[in-house]
Amino acid sequence: MQHCWTLIFKYQLVPLKSIEVELEVRDHVATVVSTLNYENKEDKPLEAVFVFPLPGDAAVCHFSAKIGQTQIVAEVKEKQKAREEYDDALSSGQQAFLLEESDQSPDIFSLSVGSLPPGESASIRLEYVTELAVQADGGLRFCLPGVLNPRYQPPGSEGAGVQVTSVPASLVPYSLSFSARVSSPRPISKVESNCSLDPLQYLNTDQTQATVKLAAGHKFDRDVELLIYYKDAHQPTAVVEAGQASAEPGSLMGDAVVMVSLYPEFPQSVMSSMASCGEFVFLMDRSGSMGCPMTNSKQQETRISSARDTLLLLLKSLPMGCYFNIYSFGSGYEHIFPKSVEYSQQTMEEALKTVEQMQANLGGTEILQPLKHIYSQPCIPSQPRQLFVFTDGEVGNTKEVIDLVKTNSGSHRCFSFGIGEGASSALISGMAKEGGGHAQFITGTDRMQPKVMQSLRFALQPAVVDISVTWDLPKEVSVTVLSPPITALFQGQRSLIYAQLTGQAAEGCVTVKYSLAGHPSENQLHFSLRPAEDTGLTVHRLGARALIRSLEMQERENRGQQDGGVKEKVVKLSVQSGVSSSFTAFIAVNKDNSEMIQGPLVRRNIPTPGDSVFSFSTIITSSLYFIFGFPAAAPEQPPRDPLLHLVSLQGASGCWLLDPALATALGKTNEEANSEVWATILALLWLHGFKMDAKDEWELLAMKAASWLRAQNGSSNDNNRKML
Repeated sequence: MQHCWTLIFKYQLVPLKSIEVELEVRDHVATVVSTLNYENKEDKPLEAVFVFPLPGDAAVCHFSAKIGQTQIVAEVKEKQKAREEYDDALSSGQQAFLLEESDQSPDIFSLSVGSLPPGESASIRLEYVTELAVQADGGLRFCLPGVLNPRYQPPGSEGAGVQVTSVPASLVPYSLSFSARVSSPRPISKVESNCSLDPLQYLNTDQTQATVKLAAGHKFDRDVELLIYYKDAHQPTAVVEAGQASAEPGSLMGDAVVMVSLYPEFPQSVMSSMASCGEFVFLMDRSGSMGCPMTNSKQQETRISSARDTLLLLLKSLPMGCYFNIYSFGSGYEHIFPKSVEYSQQTMEEALKTVEQMQANLGGTEILQPLKHIYSQPCIPSQPRQLFVFTDGEVGNTKEVIDLVKTNSGSHRCFSFGIGEGASSALISGMAKEGGGHAQFITGTDRMQPKVMQSLRFALQPAVVDISVTWDLPKEVSVTVLSPPITALFQGQRSLIYAQLTGQAAEGCVTVKYSLAGHPSENQLHFSLRPAEDTGLTVHRLGARALIRSLEMQERENRGQQDGGVKEKVVKLSVQSGVSSSFTAFIAVNKDNSEMIQGPLVRRNIPTPGDSVFSFSTIITSSLYFIFGFPAAAPEQPPRDPLLHLVSLQGASGCWLLDPALATALGKTNEEANSEVWATILALLWLHGFKMDAKDEWELLAMKAASWLRAQNGSSNDNNRKML
């Protein structure tokens, strides 16, 4: 206990006092400006080091420091040179500031504030831009990561792990203020959040501009998530941004850049048809941190229990004739079947028995080895492989995992799910992007099931293949595509293309062609080549970030070979665009300060909020199970959801069997459920009558039940059709 109080006292001396975040959203692009206010209240000069999370796809484009009236704007330099310049400045008694991206994961940054004298204050300004992801209900999701849990670094993985100083939310020694301004050509319908907000304030009568603020008293126990809804559906757009006048003509920053946003619409006949084949592989995180509650409320539904319920829904919704297997992992990994098996009543029941016993008791978070085992299994002819990954994302070797998924992207689609606060956005989004699938994040009071079922619908729909992009531009304009090739298209989901335009003209056209269920289709967008006003360099920076990420992955693929100077290309592009990369860093040195700072520096690590609910007892029970095989005591679970109770009684074919348990679930007597047909009809009536608010969760298994009813013979089948 004495050690704990020592830590608390130490954190009270942390020089970071407050963080102010200003968010500006224009349609689906966000610009974030964070100001970090430091004050040294100690009697010795300090070096403050803050390791913190950012969105994995953010383009960090500005870093500056203000000391008194002196403003110092940082430059982007090769990372090792920036570190040496920082160290040299501190050694000579100068103030210096360093911002660098983690080598292991692009969603973790380290900020070093060097030589802050006693009694002095400093304000650090950090700016980044990012796109907002489209949700299943059409909302746009912005997430300000606040929680950073320690990332598990598997033995033998590349590079050193990121050293994270995290404390429970109640011990975070600084405050957070957050405000957002939203503008769009379309009216803003509403803004929702997992945190308490002040009321939305509209700035004009047509409701196309609005502001909102985080309510006072934020507790740092969660990421700050905003869901922004516009009144009209998303439409394809193209935004052309003029180049920088001071930049070299013909360079990325000197030329115009276009951002094309496409929302493919597929024929209803294709969308309503669901595949009756496929190999579905489910990979479940069972590390100790999966034993954490989904929220800090009294309702103790844990991440692992929510994942178990989701697996139940998934297994009941699979089509007859498909194949499946379930893997789980921690410090090691397990699988239910030696290889994927055909889906039947027997194999489904065997899998569910194992799923019901799953606990968060397998130790660390080593996802790489089970992925390698899955990819080593031969694909089943005519059964496209669909991989579903469930994890809280506390992984240290993020880039190794993403690279492995990309290497095997030709043999499967990957659908990933980040569970709980602090899940790595770089890992979850990166796996889905490189695996041609879709990413979902489940935090706070979110129900996992509807988000997962949306991804299952995507997986059951025919894969879009033969995707190509062609540009129809006047001959005086040439195009250089900056973003990687589109590998996946989903109904209603945005696809982005960034391209550099050299030359000037009035109008252009871009066409995306693809094949869906054997039918060739295309989406075409005509757009003006006249640059938009007031976009600054946002589109350029996002385009630069897209190209930087592609080149970084290319460098990792070619590591140890003749790579043609890929790293040098990244460094040059990062320096020219002012956008951070894994090979560069922002460095600022206060050369105007004539007084050298005397005395040795005292290092202070700034803590970030971590999982306060991931208790010492959770770690111990998980470790005992993994090392010695001792069973960990399962936490007491809340009463089972009536919907999940009903779902658990459905057979693999889609029908419900005559069972006293079914009558109890429906609130009926045994006599009222006197055959499989009537039992199935009653179950469907109950779903439509009492659970329409959860239709997204049970719609697929209800379709399977209706198909089973239609397949029944005899006159009773005709009556059943009429009732359905």
